[in-house]
Amino acid sequence: MNEYIQQKLEVLPMQPGCYLMKDKNGTVIYVGKSKKLRNRVRSYFIGANDQKTQRLVREIRDFEYIVTSSEIEALILEMNLIKKYDPRYNVLLKDDKSYPFLKITNERHPRLLITRKVKKDKGKYFGPYPNVIAARETKKLLDRLYPLRKCNNPKGRHCLYYHMKQCYACAEDTLSIEEYAQIVQEISSFLNGGHKKIKDQLTEKMYAASEQLNFERAKELRDLIQHIEAVMEKQKMTLTDQVDRDVFGYSYDKGWMCVQVFFVRQGKLIERDVSMFPFFDDPEETFLSFIGSFYLHHHHPKPKQILVPIPTDIQLLKELLEVDVHIPMRGQKKELVALAKKNADIALQEKFSLIERDEDRTIRAMEQLGEKLHIETPYRIEAFDNSNIQGTDPVSAMVVFIDGKPAKKEYRKYKIKHVEGPDDYETMREVIRRRYSRLLKENAPLPDLIVVDGAKGQMSAAIDVLENELGLDIPLCGLAKDDKHRTSELLYGNPVQVVDLDRRSQEFYLIQRIQDEVHRFAITFHRQLRGKSAFRSELDHIEGVGAQRKKLLLTHFKSLTEIKQATIEDITKLGIPENVANNIIKQLNKQKESET
Repeated sequence: MNEYIQQKLEVLPMQPGCYLMKDKNGTVIYVGKSKKLRNRVRSYFIGANDQKTQRLVREIRDFEYIVTSSEIEALILEMNLIKKYDPRYNVLLKDDKSYPFLKITNERHPRLLITRKVKKDKGKYFGPYPNVIAARETKKLLDRLYPLRKCNNPKGRHCLYYHMKQCYACAEDTLSIEEYAQIVQEISSFLNGGHKKIKDQLTEKMYAASEQLNFERAKELRDLIQHIEAVMEKQKMTLTDQVDRDVFGYSYDKGWMCVQVFFVRQGKLIERDVSMFPFFDDPEETFLSFIGSFYLHHHHPKPKQILVPIPTDIQLLKELLEVDVHIPMRGQKKELVALAKKNADIALQEKFSLIERDEDRTIRAMEQLGEKLHIETPYRIEAFDNSNIQGTDPVSAMVVFIDGKPAKKEYRKYKIKHVEGPDDYETMREVIRRRYSRLLKENAPLPDLIVVDGAKGQMSAAIDVLENELGLDIPLCGLAKDDKHRTSELLYGNPVQVVDLDRRSQEFYLIQRIQDEVHRFAITFHRQLRGKSAFRSELDHIEGVGAQRKKLLLTHFKSLTEIKQATIEDITKLGIPENVANNIIKQLNKQKESET
């Protein structure tokens, strides 16, 4: 712990608030909250912490804090700060997924849709369905039961669903508004727990068809009844009061937390949501933050009641969410909370092996790579590769790995502008110069390690630009390949030396993944450019002829030769202005004369 942080720790207040941890670039990497700021922030730097928290602390170079007047203000501020800064270590609140709903549209011919957006459009919404497969299966079942619109065909032009008696919108005599209203009412009743009534009706029809010796129809109805049972009645846990509830249970171990949410609708457990993430605060405070974000930032519909385990600050949640929050002490509600926790316990234990394996492949591999190179852990790695074929369309590509994983939104492509011919060294100079002069100009974070695809020559070119032109001191290594174009050696240092890496180690696999990824990205970009150049023609340089007119001309005349033989009148018939048509004839004939 440096002296600067030590001095700031001594003046921290014993009040509620939020704290923002920053790395060497001043980037916010973690946001937390606490009832007592001094105790919470000091705990990171003093005393024993697990390996995951130690990793966070090693990156911290500074911190800020904001005092609030109450704990609920701290909770709300924490969620807003996480949304604003998107810190790397606040992984639990990064997922912006929204759950699907079933929607009956408010139209003359209503439709049944799956949507992830709830709008004020007078449509009827049912859900949410945390499992999209459950939503699709339910829609598929309702499509078989009710003939809502499934096509845009005009009357009399029958669609396939019409012949299956699942769509009457395209019939000569469509259903009336009253008939559609009845269907909508039945679907609403079905989705709100009234499917047993529908099943009983189908059972009566099945027996009637069987008595009439219509066994094929009876079998069809039997299969439909079984489908209803499979989709709608597989839940065993029910509550008799029909209140919509969300039931939370959580488990934590080794710095990881698993939260399970059971969605109880109309007294029936319909679905569940599972979230698993590392945490760095007190478990109870982390759980409160998760629930707050679950509803306020991820826009999950609030139920009438939320059930949570002991110990949870229910008064804080009630004030934050404006919903009844309850800790059940007996009966089925308590059993539901216990069941949610039991599921969280099981899920956490099952996932630990996968989590450990993923950390070995990424975080620990990154740390071990830093140790091998005798540098700080390279949390951000930027890698470059050049691509050209006999000097044509030279390009370069850069990929970014953060915490040992590809950050594809930060990938960059470069068309080489100032290099003549297939000069790999000068290409590397240009790309390094363009990349890091821009980062300096924008005051953007610099990488912890640069990787170039190549040996001593590419490394020397890149280092020369970094140190002598830009004045940067960033660790840089090179990757050499063997005869089979596979990663063979990691080169580093001045003079350049081969880094001793075990080919079976995770750090070697990491640099191998980086080299394969940047090579793939560069090759893909080069192929795209070559594909575009294949469609170049003499029309490209004629004023007034853009991509659309070029396509129109070649589609109509089939070839450049036919365009040259066309008259101005032939071209203007396509809707091209006379002056542009005249320019086309003039330019093509001029090129024809120069060729002869």
